[in-house]
Amino acid sequence: MKLTLKNTKSEIFEAYERLQKEVQEMKKKSSAGVKKQGSEDDEIIGYTTGVYDLFHIGHLNLLKNAKGMCDKLIVGVTVDDLVAYKGKQAMIPFEDRIEIVRSCRYVDAAVPQYDMDKLTACKKLGAKVLFVGDDWYGTDKWKEYEKKFKKEGIRIVYFPYTKGISSTKITYTLQQVRGWTDESAQKALKINNEDK
Repeated sequence: MKLTLKNTKSEIFEAYERLQKEVQEMKKKSSAGVKKQGSEDDEIIGYTTGVYDLFHIGHLNLLKNAKGMCDKLIVGVTVDDLVAYKGKQAMIPFEDRIEIVRSCRYVDAAVPQYDMDKLTACKKLGAKVLFVGDDWYGTDKWKEYEKKFKKEGIRIVYFPYTKGISSTKITYTLQQVRGWTDESAQKALKINNEDK
């Protein structure tokens, strides 16, 4: 079942419980192999990425839910150059954003995300689960990704976004409340960054 903002709480809860059971089964299968019980090889490593600009409750919900489905959660934080490549600009510098994410109790490690190649990152980090937002679910691009990830034994879990929350909306609201234009917002950011 695809989880969206239209699902009822009970449907979301049931889907989440099913996913947790699947993770437990993955743990049982990995410990039934040649590996020693209790070794780090038995750990389910999860991976997710994001810009994490203007860290908000939606980010926290995603990280909390992801951590509940793995033993170790590694988070890729998008570097400023990659944000710019995507045609955007982060309000909070990369060094601050990664420190905020690293300090979250649900995050075991935060690493820079230099490119969009999540499969290579998962393989390099030993991740068995990739957590992403459900806005990608069912798209042609992500259907192809699912096939590639499956061949590598990596599962993709889609989480619904927290309704009504996004860094873009927060930025827009701040601009409206403070009467900022794009030019005045950039000027304010420049002044704040010079103070550091």
